[in-house]
Amino acid sequence: MGWKETALGRSIVGKKHVRTPEETALVRRLDLVLMVFGFASQVIKYLDQTNINNAYISGMKEDLSLFGNELNLFTTFFNVGYIIMLIPSQIIMTYVRPSIWLSGMEVAWGILTGLFATVHNAQQVYALRFFVGLLEAGCWPGMMTLFMYWYTPTEIAKRMAIYHSARECGAMMSGALQVAILHTLDGARGIAGWRWLFVVNSLMTVVLGAIGFFAIPDSPNDPNPLAKWLSKEQARLADKRLDQYGRAKPGKITLQSAKRSLSKWVVWFIPLIFWCAGLAVAGNSFFGVFLKSLKDAQGKPIWSVDAANSIPIGASAVTVVTLWIWGTVSDIFQIRWQLLVLESVIATIPGIIMTVWTRAPLTTPLSAAYASFFISFMCGGGSILLLSWASDLLPNDPDSRSFIVSLCVTGIYSIQTGAQVGMWPAKEAPYFFAGWPTSLTFAIVHGILVLILRYLDGKYLRPKRADHESAGVVAIVHSQSGEDLDTPPNEKSSAGVKSS
Repeated sequence: MGWKETALGRSIVGKKHVRTPEETALVRRLDLVLMVFGFASQVIKYLDQTNINNAYISGMKEDLSLFGNELNLFTTFFNVGYIIMLIPSQIIMTYVRPSIWLSGMEVAWGILTGLFATVHNAQQVYALRFFVGLLEAGCWPGMMTLFMYWYTPTEIAKRMAIYHSARECGAMMSGALQVAILHTLDGARGIAGWRWLFVVNSLMTVVLGAIGFFAIPDSPNDPNPLAKWLSKEQARLADKRLDQYGRAKPGKITLQSAKRSLSKWVVWFIPLIFWCAGLAVAGNSFFGVFLKSLKDAQGKPIWSVDAANSIPIGASAVTVVTLWIWGTVSDIFQIRWQLLVLESVIATIPGIIMTVWTRAPLTTPLSAAYASFFISFMCGGGSILLLSWASDLLPNDPDSRSFIVSLCVTGIYSIQTGAQVGMWPAKEAPYFFAGWPTSLTFAIVHGILVLILRYLDGKYLRPKRADHESAGVVAIVHSQSGEDLDTPPNEKSSAGVKSS
């Protein structure tokens, strides 16, 4: 395949695969349709997911008399619904076409988003947030899984980075949109500006969800018949590309294959790293709340509502640029774990500064706190680098990759749901005494776990991949067989199925 395993990672050498004109045309078409749709969908999803924060600081808090930890509970109810559906959604997607399942869910949550404009108390918001979380659960892991179906190791990190950066673009759009609505629609037809935000979001989501029925190509070995932009020949070419890089074709996830995947240490170890990465930068979500809660010596707000919505846009832009750079560098030089370690080092800087600032705000410059948030926003690329690495580590096991993606997201939402009020209580803003020391700890642990996985890969996983490649075996295993894709062929013949 043209890969060489070195002490520092994988590099492209020797028989480097050069795209044919047909492959170039295929990748370009995937980028123009699948990537563009995925990016737009993720922007809207993140907008629908986080507009509650913008609404909260733009009048919702006062209109609904939310003076406790209701904002934290809004996130908790969303997370509970999200957690419940994450793994089932990944399994359902192997039985129901992704184009039908993901698009249908998007249309449904778009309708519910519009209902936020009608709420009159916190209890109504709790109910809607739960069901929106339930419906949104399949979007991000589902699209990440689709990328693993269609893109090769030299393409996937950059695409995942672009897709993941849509989250920040959604956050940027949410702040800008709220500012625009406050100045143009606030009070129109007697409706507050923060309510109009949900109406506009709802319309955008429903329209885009309907497009998904035609834009999502499903899988190369079973393409979407409604995706007329992709020819049968291109689908076959995409299938062949998977074979060239030792990627097994996806099949239905059964109880037997689920047990096999969930018995592997790597299926749990990678999500553990993911969870640490997410908790290391959890404070980013509260940048707007932090800004709005800052007071001057006279007790007056330092920042206006417009400023509290607008300043985080610049921080989100930092994440977008960082994601694109890291994703591109990762694909070109085929380095994953090295960038993850670098992210851990960077994440410790805001952790240290903010831990000091929260305990000595009078002697620590406020400018240091501002800088810390912007530095922290540089650390948003860990998830895409980790999932790209997971795709490299388990090229022959699509079931395990699907479970890794769903466990990554399930775990981080579960942890945040349980720790939200304790780590980042809104009434404690702007100090968050527990949040920043905890984030610092997880940043350090994240780096250590990445190095441990690198060692375990070299000791256990890499030799098995080498055996597959040297034997000229491309493991094409359907889930019904329950075959262990990580076990080299020579071991299977003599020892039966093993789990790593």
